[in-house]
Amino acid sequence: MAPKKHEFEHDVELDVEARVRQGVKAVLEEVLQEEMTQHLEAGYRELTPTRRGERNGYYTRNLVTPAGKIEHLEVPRDREGEFVTEVFERYKRMTGDVEEAVLEMYLSGISVRKIAGVTEALSRVKVGKDAVSRIARRLEEEQREWRERSLEEKEYPYLYLDATYLKVRWGASVTSMALLACVGVDEEGFREILAVEVAGTEKGAAYASMLRGLVDRGLSGVKLVVSDDHEGIKAAVFSELPGVDWQRCVVHFERNVLSHVPTTSMEEVANDLKAIFKVRREKSARALAEEFIEIHGKRFPRAVAVFEAGIDDALSYLSYPGSHHARIRTTNMLERLFEEVKRRTRVVGVFPNEVRGSTLATEIALRSSEQWALKRYLTMDALGEQGVEPHLRGHSVLYRRSNTLVIYRSAWKGNPRTSP
Repeated sequence: MAPKKHEFEHDVELDVEARVRQGVKAVLEEVLQEEMTQHLEAGYRELTPTRRGERNGYYTRNLVTPAGKIEHLEVPRDREGEFVTEVFERYKRMTGDVEEAVLEMYLSGISVRKIAGVTEALSRVKVGKDAVSRIARRLEEEQREWRERSLEEKEYPYLYLDATYLKVRWGASVTSMALLACVGVDEEGFREILAVEVAGTEKGAAYASMLRGLVDRGLSGVKLVVSDDHEGIKAAVFSELPGVDWQRCVVHFERNVLSHVPTTSMEEVANDLKAIFKVRREKSARALAEEFIEIHGKRFPRAVAVFEAGIDDALSYLSYPGSHHARIRTTNMLERLFEEVKRRTRVVGVFPNEVRGSTLATEIALRSSEQWALKRYLTMDALGEQGVEPHLRGHSVLYRRSNTLVIYRSAWKGNPRTSP
């Protein structure tokens, strides 16, 4: 009888905890709705003289609170992407600063014994080996689910690809580990990290594997891929996403050209180069490009040779809406994300192994991008109105998903039909 009584009490306890979480979820969602009403100065479908915008559905996220993990919390969004809630300032994704510190120390290679000593000194709570393992396992499981999530619900017209490097211990030596990342802008104009993967190098096979994995998870509607002039990336894009446009990062392109210009003439040439990318019409940009070649061709032949070889790919963005130009011609957004990863991992120096380096870097990237869901990056109506198609205009855009060929008659809002 005693074991059954214990099981009954345990079931009751779990049921109570679940009901408490449901109640907390309901209250939080009510608070979020009230915050949105105050932000818009109008209730749901209410017309008032002072109304400041419109609601635009929801996005869901998980939130860890003292009552436990609240799953699928519905967070309202406004059409302008300006609503920011204060609820998440009161709760952190992880359960407190101590747990976050434990996680970062563990992933950085600090021994469990030292972690226990530090946490006991700071918070009077001694975190043992089991607690550290539990924290790490939970994070790894969350990231595994994130990496396997479906991408079929939305289309991602714009993709950004880039990589950074982390130092990892490999046996008795230290080596560099490439951290590849892909960020997409969805059909509503919001940014989202789609993949973060590690590789021994930035070879094309690594990028091809990452893109193939995204397609298998349902990636569709891609029009433009933005990256630096990396042969591996280009080969992967053209093989895994045939028919899409490729934009060479303008910032990297300018650096490549200027690397062949003497310091004394750097400012002059840089100004002429930047002028090309300030205009919004392709005809004007082409005219300035021809003028650049004519002015600097004889003085700096190597610089101009690099310019001529890459200018077409550097101007791909001009086929897209003018309001998007500043944000689709460079990989600056990814560079800023990598800077945050580097800043947060600098104290580590060398990771004890690949798994810990990847786990911490991925978590930092995801936390740094949490605010992306609250603010629209691009207004995508302009893309639909302009009706931009990839280079293969009038042709189908093909993606291979596992062993099925998916054909999109239109890369924008296309209706797929499959063929084995």
